Amino acid sequence: MALLKEMTESDVLGEVNGSLDSLGDKDVVDVAVAASVGIARLEAVRFRAIGQLGRHRGGVASVVQEVAFALSVVDRHAGTLVSTAEALTTRLPRTLGLMDRGVVDGFGAAKVAAATSWLSDEDARAADVLLEDRLEGKNSEQVRKAASHAAMTVDREGASRRAEHSRAGRRLTVRHGEAGVASIEVEDGPVEKVAAAYTRIDREARALKTGDEPRTLDQLRADVALDLLLSGQGGKSERAEVFLYMDLNTYLGVNEDPAELAGHGCIPASVAREIAGGPDTVLRRIITDPLSGQVLDLGRDRYRPTAGVGEFVRVRDRECRRPGCHRPAQACDLDHVVPWQFGGHTNADELIDLCRRDHRLKDEPGWIYRLAADGTLTVTTPTGQRYDSSPPPLHEPRTADEPPPF
Repeated sequence: MALLKEMTESDVLGEVNGSLDSLGDKDVVDVAVAASVGIARLEAVRFRAIGQLGRHRGGVASVVQEVAFALSVVDRHAGTLVSTAEALTTRLPRTLGLMDRGVVDGFGAAKVAAATSWLSDEDARAADVLLEDRLEGKNSEQVRKAASHAAMTVDREGASRRAEHSRAGRRLTVRHGEAGVASIEVEDGPVEKVAAAYTRIDREARALKTGDEPRTLDQLRADVALDLLLSGQGGKSERAEVFLYMDLNTYLGVNEDPAELAGHGCIPASVAREIAGGPDTVLRRIITDPLSGQVLDLGRDRYRPTAGVGEFVRVRDRECRRPGCHRPAQACDLDHVVPWQFGGHTNADELIDLCRRDHRLKDEPGWIYRLAADGTLTVTTPTGQRYDSSPPPLHEPRTADEPPPF
């Protein structure tokens, strides 16, 4: 199997494709290693291409959205790719060279870029030199620690600047999971506040852990944290508006079709019924086109007065209409596809929901938005790529002769 290590990536693929079952344990590991080397080399090519795109476009922020579209990745991942590509192709050439050799993969390179991001260009290059012989055979956490140590070595006086830079990057993120769960995280928060917050949550959770409390301590901590965020008081709830889409038969328990929570995606029918049956829940009647499943009208019986056209557009769109963005519509801006000053009209046919970032992106040079009569939004990027977005139907489209479900 020593010959395998001398083969090119294409040779390896051709040699082992369809024949892995015949290989022993050591040979299979060698194939996995050879494949990883090839992947790292290809990732280096991708970083160079993304870096070149950034230089062609003058480093504008919309490069992140274009990369997200082209590679079908979420915006946060695209942002990491763009920032890492810029660092590797300007400040960290030796780390990029390690990728060419298959020594460091893209994830490890991103760790180096992040750990040295606070350094000046000169100091970053010096850290890059120190790291050249220290990364081979290291996993991503070891790479991160080595890069952090190198960064502090080349700029011993910059520790406070580094802390200031890191704390300035604090942010709140939401990660959606499956089966009706999601995670919320405060990233890079000030350590003293994070520690104090955890201490308070833990204290209140332990106080609730009495003999007849069925929840585990982990569950109690999570519940207390969410209650504190919603109401400011642990153990108490707060009314919050969410858009839950569920057909009547599912609500009545006739079927178990999944429902949809705007900004999250599908949730099990049982979870949807639990949400819909809450004491503060307000139900709305939504009329859909029986063939397309698209929203036609809203029922007017509800807890608060209707907001008219704006409310209709938000219910119809569910989420930000930029392809790939899932910010809930109630947290978005209503925007004219054709700007008001250029003849746009304030009606449901010409309004869409865009989150604040994508609202600003729409006005950048080279980005073109077109809304078709059927509600399909077509976004054309500065490089001429076209991406479509349509509000998903509330139910599966039916044929003209198919009877309604109830």
